[in-house]
Amino acid sequence: MRSSLSKAKEWLDPFFDQKSRIIVQNWVDQDSPELEEAFYKDLEFGTGGMRGIMGVGTNRINKYSIGKATLGLANYLIEHFPNQELSVAIAFDCRNNSLNFAQYAANVLSSKGIKAYLFEELRPTPLLSFAVRYLKCNAGIVITASHNPKEYNGYKVYWNDGAQLVSPNDKGVLSAVNEIRSFKEIDFKGDENLIKIIDSSVEAAYFEKVKALIFDTQKIDKSIPIVFTSIHGTGETMIPKLMAQLGFTHFQSVSEQSEPNGNFPTVESPNPEERSALSMAIDLAKEQNAELVLGTDPDTDRVGLAIKNNEGEWILLNGNQAGSILINYLLEKLNPSEYERSFICKTIVTTQLIEEIASSYNVKCINTLTGFKYIAQVIREQEGKMKFIGGGEESFGYLAGDFVRDKDAVMAVAIFSQIAGICKANGTSLYQYLLSIYKKHGVYKERLLSISKKGKAGLEAIIQLMENYRTNTPKELAGEKVISFFDYLSGVKKNIINGNEEQIGLEKSNVLQFLTENGSLITVRPSGTEPKIKYYFSVKEDGNNSIENLLIEAELHLDRLEKEFI
Repeated sequence: MRSSLSKAKEWLDPFFDQKSRIIVQNWVDQDSPELEEAFYKDLEFGTGGMRGIMGVGTNRINKYSIGKATLGLANYLIEHFPNQELSVAIAFDCRNNSLNFAQYAANVLSSKGIKAYLFEELRPTPLLSFAVRYLKCNAGIVITASHNPKEYNGYKVYWNDGAQLVSPNDKGVLSAVNEIRSFKEIDFKGDENLIKIIDSSVEAAYFEKVKALIFDTQKIDKSIPIVFTSIHGTGETMIPKLMAQLGFTHFQSVSEQSEPNGNFPTVESPNPEERSALSMAIDLAKEQNAELVLGTDPDTDRVGLAIKNNEGEWILLNGNQAGSILINYLLEKLNPSEYERSFICKTIVTTQLIEEIASSYNVKCINTLTGFKYIAQVIREQEGKMKFIGGGEESFGYLAGDFVRDKDAVMAVAIFSQIAGICKANGTSLYQYLLSIYKKHGVYKERLLSISKKGKAGLEAIIQLMENYRTNTPKELAGEKVISFFDYLSGVKKNIINGNEEQIGLEKSNVLQFLTENGSLITVRPSGTEPKIKYYFSVKEDGNNSIENLLIEAELHLDRLEKEFI
C-alpha cells in the first residue's frame, strides 16, 4: 500500500489545479499532520454513497474524487450495458461547490459518450430518483452530503430503477473506480452536445404521482396552519409549490431559512433530527398558532416533525414515532382485500412498533439492513409479486408508493400535512393520533446514541470497539439478561441460553444486536457516512398504567441501557 506522502506528491503534478498544488506543497514542506488525514485512504461508498469533508486529498471531496468516481461509474456502465446509448441523470443540492461538482460529473460522463441529463437548478434527491426512471436513464448521480455539517459534500449513485446502488453493482462500480490508476485518465472537458438540461416536465409528472396518494380529500381541513423550513436546502424549490397545488391555504415557510445557502447560517447543523434546527420554525409556529412544524434537510430526503402535546407544548417527534404514524395511516386507508398481497419495509434499527402495526392488518413487514437502498432493493425484488405500501427508517426517512425508490421528504411533507388536516377535521390532533397507536399496541420508545471518533485514530477505535463487542458478548445489560446475539457480519444469530445458532438471512454487514429477556433491543454499528459509532436502544412498556406513565417508564428504561455504553 502506498504511503500518504507518495500519494500526496502525485498532486504536485501540473495536471492538478494550482491552488491544490500549493496546499499539498505546504503540507509536504511542513510535515503537516493534515497531509496524513487527507491522503491516508481513498473515500469509499457507504450506506449513503461517498461522503466527506471538502478539500484537497484522496480522502476528501473535490473535483478529482468526483471525477474519479464518475469515470469509474462510466466505465462500469459501458461494460454492463454494451452496445447501448447510455444516459445518466444528475442532481445537486444547496451545498458549497455542489453545482460545480455536478458539472464536473456531467463533463466526465459526456467525455465517455454518455448523455448527461443535468438539472438546471438545485432540486431534492427524491426528484432525481424519480427522474432516473421517468427519463429511462441507466443511472443517476446526486451531489449532496444530506444533513452533514457545512464542511461536507458527497456523491450518491443510483441505478436504473431509481434506487441507490446495492450489491453487486456497488461493488462493480467500486472495482471500476479502483482500476483507475491515475487521475490523468479523467477528461474534465467533456462534450457539451451530450449534456441536456432537465426541463419542468419531470417535476410536473412527479407532482401528479404525489397527488394520487392523497386520500379522503373531503375530510381534510386544509386550512390547518403549518410552518415549514427547508433549513436553507432544496425543499423550498418544490414543497411550497406542491402544498399550494394540494390546496393547503396556511402553509408558511420560515423566510430567514428559505434561501438556499451551503453555509447554513441560521443553524449549527442542518439536521431536522435536532430540535435546534427547527427552533426558528417552532418560534414562528408559536407566533402564528400553528399546529404542525415540518423541516427538511438540505437534499430533502429527510423530514422532521414538531407537534403540540395535550398541554400545548411543542415536542419533536423522533423518526420511529413519525414512521409509525405514516405506516398506521397508510394501512388504515388500504383496502382490506389487499392486505395479504401487500407489504411494508423498515430497517433492523427501526421500531418494532411498525411491525406490530403491520401484523394487526395482516400485512407483511420485511426488515432490511440500515440504509434506504435496501428497502428499495426489496421493492424491486417484490415487483409483480406483492404491492409496496410504504416504508421508513428511524433516521427520519419515509416513502409511500413505488414511483420513487429512495426516502422522500417532499412526499412525506404532503402526507403528514394530510394526516394532520384529517385529525383537525375530526376534532383531534396528531399527538392524540400517536397516543391511540400506543394504546392499541403498547408504548415503544427508542433512542440513538452517536459517539464521534474522528480521523484515522477514530476509525481504528471504532474497529476495536466492534471487535470487543463481538468477541466479549455481554451476558447482561442494565440488569437484563442477554438472550440472543445477532452478528450481521457473520450472518449468525446465537441463542445465549442454549448456544444454538441460526442464519439471519441478510447481506453481511458490520452490525451487532443484543436482545434481552425483557424484550429490549440494542444495536451497535459504525456509521457508513460519518466518523461515528452508533448505538440504537429500543424498549417496550405496557400494562395497566396510563400512556403518560408508560412513556415515563420507557424513558427511565432507556436511561439504564444507555449508561452501559457511555
